[in-house]
Parts: sequence; C-alpha cells; structure tokens
Amino acid sequence: MRQLEFKQYLQIPVEHAWKFFSNPANLARITPKAMNFIITSRVPENIYPGLIITYKVSPVLGIPFSWVTEITQVKEPFYFIDDQRSGPYAIWHHEHYFEPVENGVMMTDKLFYKVPLGIIGKLLDNFFIHKKVAGIFEFRKKILEENNGSALYI
Repeated sequence: MRQLEFKQYLQIPVEHAWKFFSNPANLARITPKAMNFIITSRVPENIYPGLIITYKVSPVLGIPFSWVTEITQVKEPFYFIDDQRSGPYAIWHHEHYFEPVENGVMMTDKLFYKVPLGIIGKLLDNFFIHKKVAGIFEFRKKILEENNGSALYI
C-alpha cells in the first residue's frame, strides 16, 4: 500500500478552509480538468459521517470510472476522512486535516491507496499512477497558491 502526505499553508481562517473543503461540490474546482471529474449524486453543502458521494472520473489515460466514496469521520473544523467504497483503486483512504496556525491554516492530506491487478498494478503504480496521484495534489496546491487561498472564496 502506498502512503502519501501533502501539506499546504494558507493565510485564511480555518473556518474558511473547512467550509470550502468539506463541501463536496467544490472538489471539481481543485481537480485537474483532464480528469473529467463529475459528481453524479446529490450532495449537501455540509458533509456528515455516512454520506455517500458518487462520481465519474477519468484518472488514468482518459478511461472513465465510476467512483463511490463514503465520508466516514467528521470533526468540524479539524478533520474529515473519506474511503472509497467502489472505484478504480483496491484501497483509497483519504484523511483531511485543518490545523489553525498563526495567521492561517495548515492543511494536511494523508492518503493511503493500493492499486488492483497485483504485480501488474504495482508496476503501473511505480511507473505512472503514483505520479498521477501526486500531480492531482500539486495541481490543487498551485491553484490555491496562485491567490493564497482566495480561490476558496469564488
């Protein structure tokens, strides 16, 4: 299983970061356009434990996948956790943390994932998928850094 961690500081209050990132409708705004990310279920503005969210997404080679995640834990405004219930990965566990710090918030994403297909999946992960996953978080970081988090207010 692959474990990744991404950190980003924004000069905004933790409540603003929480409001943006805990609203599933905002995920498409910080996802690369090439992934064709579309939420296919009705989603509320505020997440809660047990919330099921369905998507269509093309994470690899433009191949569309259906993806189902469940919000499993929420402690507003400090963290929430989502787990893939079905989709392109054998395992996808994503922890989102928001830590109030001086003049802003430190956001930390902890991601644990495993690709399917045994040794073939492992090879694909080593040569391609890992870079693609990291690229998603780099894209988000760039979008948020461009305006020091003001993209959250759009």
